Amino acid sequence: MKPKKNPNAEIGRNSSLYFMIGLTSVLFMTWQSFEVKFYEEESKVSEVVQVTDELKEDVPITEILRTAPPPPPPSAPEVIEIVEDVEDVEETVIESTESSQETYIEDAVVSIDDVDVEEVEEDIVVPFAVIEYVPVFPGCEDLQTQAERKECFNEKVQEHIKKNFKYPPSALEMHITGRVYVQFVIDSHGRVSGIQKRGPDRLLEDEAERIIASLPKVKPGEQRGKAVNVKYSIPINFIMKN
Repeated sequence: MKPKKNPNAEIGRNSSLYFMIGLTSVLFMTWQSFEVKFYEEESKVSEVVQVTDELKEDVPITEILRTAPPPPPPSAPEVIEIVEDVEDVEETVIESTESSQETYIEDAVVSIDDVDVEEVEEDIVVPFAVIEYVPVFPGCEDLQTQAERKECFNEKVQEHIKKNFKYPPSALEMHITGRVYVQFVIDSHGRVSGIQKRGPDRLLEDEAERIIASLPKVKPGEQRGKAVNVKYSIPINFIMKN
């Protein structure tokens, strides 16, 4: 019995070859697809330039002031007239006041009694520490020695300062403290004069001057039996206590 199929016409005999060819073709096409480059179309950019009208500026109108030229100088007169002197001027004769040898001078007698001679008193200022007779403060008259009167004078001045002392309100608000050195003169009439002060602030200096100016009149100091000016110094402390 003969087979129905032709052995030469068997399809599955070269199937592996066809598979390899197909696979190779697919891989090649895949590779080519990756290698293909796509380029974007160039975009056209249009630039728009805006042209503006020229700026019109208002030009200020300037006015030229034309001043009139200065007048010409006056012309010189063509003819110069010479006027003759009509009136005769009398010359003034100045007589000399110098004396000559022929001039007689009468002897003038000057009386000494007619000249007033005034004595100029020297303004002598003696320090309190070396004065011969110290000024006597009211209440110290009964003391005999100068040392006792000097000590009594110092005590009375300190008592007067404590009694009349008033702290300036402005200085209290600003917390101004310090020491004011005061120097003054007890003149030949026993009055206080020539007050000088030096301190940390004007407010304290003014208060110290007010206290010293209110000192009472004292018996003036004496030097060689004559009343003289006596210089005295004392410090005044301005202290704020809490």
